[in-house]
Amino acid sequence: MKITGINLLIITSFVLVLLAVVSALEFSFSLVFILMCIGQLLLIFTVYKVLTDDYTTNKTFEDFYEDYTPNENE
Repeated sequence: MKITGINLLIITSFVLVLLAVVSALEFSFSLVFILMCIGQLLLIFTVYKVLTDDYTTNKTFEDFYEDYTPNENE
């Protein structure tokens, strides 16, 4: 299975939210520390994967947003 950038982002977000919950519930320091290290490594890997992804699009900055086309009269 190919892991895409959005899947890595979802996994990383889940791990970091889990870290916040575990630290708020005062779990053991070793679990919090391991989750923190895993979360930081996942974040770095996610940023690298998103920036080096082979993604192309035909959209330009002139296209503005896909869901809103600005009026030329405004």
